[in-house]
Amino acid sequence: MNTIKVERLDHLGVIASVIKDLGIIELIDSRLKPDGQEEVTTGEAVAAMIINGLGFSDRPLYLTPQFFENKPMELLFREGVGAEHFNRSKLGRSLDAIYSYGTDLLFSEIASAGCQQEHLALRFNSLDTSSFSLTGAYSSGTDEHAIKITYGHSKDHRPDLKQALLELMVSQDGGVPFFSKTWDGNTADTVIFKERAGALINEFKKTESPRYLIADSKLYTQENANIIKHLFYITRIPGTLSLEQQVIRQALADQTWIPLGDGYRYQRIE
Repeated sequence: MNTIKVERLDHLGVIASVIKDLGIIELIDSRLKPDGQEEVTTGEAVAAMIINGLGFSDRPLYLTPQFFENKPMELLFREGVGAEHFNRSKLGRSLDAIYSYGTDLLFSEIASAGCQQEHLALRFNSLDTSSFSLTGAYSSGTDEHAIKITYGHSKDHRPDLKQALLELMVSQDGGVPFFSKTWDGNTADTVIFKERAGALINEFKKTESPRYLIADSKLYTQENANIIKHLFYITRIPGTLSLEQQVIRQALADQTWIPLGDGYRYQRIE
């Protein structure tokens, strides 16, 4: 009797191909040196978690070996890699290694390399934050670098839950995220934007063509004025300023608007 084994590739082949094309595994392994005694590298463990996460599976991470039981591992990874290699111990050690190296740093390095490889335009950079609500008890312990999971302004309308904040900057070309940083759950956007604007001054000066920072009205504050004057930026003036309402009334009363196309028009006021 012949035994037939059915393996499902589905859309996972596309995900694995993108991971290989961008060289994500090699980028990670060049920074987190593989242990010669382990069957799979940290880069391959991260690739497995990405494929698992994008496999429309909401099962716990420790069941990753079960997820890969009926998948063609040689196509997704390489010869010799089995589902059992992505057990909780290997994934846990990989996550610990990434945390020690710096999760935000590693993400930004991989994303920047991907943007360069795909020749994405980084002329316009959109900056914003998101809050992630969490349940359970959290303690940073003795780790001074760990963020604080605490109460703050909830953007997903769950003020009853503690949260963490994620700062993300994406390119206008494709909306690709290329920089991220995690913050304490009670950090104000004005503080985050001020720090990021200050860090971007020298970064923008290194480029030959102008680069622009795009953010909401939290970028435009009196405390931030001395920083953003050194940048090209696009923002919205906060409605809390009395001058903003005055200028809007002035603009609406004036008929000298310049057509911009697609039904839009603008008026320049200095």
